[in-house]
Amino acid sequence: MNKLEAYGHIAAMAIRGELVFPTSVNAALRVQLALDDPECPIDKAISLVLAEPQLAARTVAISNSAMFNRAGAPLITNVRGAIMRIGYQNLFALAAAMVVRSFGSKITDPELRAKAEKLWDHTIAVAALARIIARKVTGVNPDTALFASIVHEVSGFYLLSRAEEFPGLLEEDAENWHAASEEIITREVLRKLCIPEPVSEAIENLRDGFLSIPPETLFDTLLLANLLTPVKSPLQEPQRDLPPHSESAIELFIDDEKLESMLAEAKIHAIEMNAALLV
Repeated sequence: MNKLEAYGHIAAMAIRGELVFPTSVNAALRVQLALDDPECPIDKAISLVLAEPQLAARTVAISNSAMFNRAGAPLITNVRGAIMRIGYQNLFALAAAMVVRSFGSKITDPELRAKAEKLWDHTIAVAALARIIARKVTGVNPDTALFASIVHEVSGFYLLSRAEEFPGLLEEDAENWHAASEEIITREVLRKLCIPEPVSEAIENLRDGFLSIPPETLFDTLLLANLLTPVKSPLQEPQRDLPPHSESAIELFIDDEKLESMLAEAKIHAIEMNAALLV
């Protein structure tokens, strides 16, 4: 089975609602669905988190990272305090990270596992940078930017999780024939994971959309983070040419000094996030 056939087969399954997810995804999805309600009582949120020991450990760990523990506040040692510090939206993002990581947990092929790890490194790098870009450049909600970045490569993780069943899936495709199938798979994976429409729309537009000048949307935030991060996706297609003068236009709102500062801050946050999410 070649790459086009493999993508077509998986896309057909996606359209029929037959996406195959690891069983561990279901638990994380239950947490996400509950937290999607902003009126979810804090005691219910705590019980949901405690029911997932990995999520509980990650929640406490990330609440003590530099991203959320500013000005030398005391260390958090319990789930209640951690949720109060990071908020429901970031707890939602942590549950999403569990989902993303679950797709790679059953991969046994060494080459595929290496790709999944590189894709995770890219995901975390984009998430850390997107949160900073949201805060310093585009003005979108930094927590939304963090969540969107965590899930922006989820279809790539899903395809890696199926690649052992479909050996042709990761073959070179110079003519990019699989693009339409990949769009279908991305849309259906995001739908099944109940990703909010503004987030899923931004992610789906990453393939063909162009940066606004000045950048001011969630899509712009994700696109900039993907363009500027030095940690590239192992599944990345050849970069499409930007519109004329786009690079010089970017320099109007992100000069070299600002970019260097943002990348340095993002690198620190990515290291801390990775450590917290791998607890």
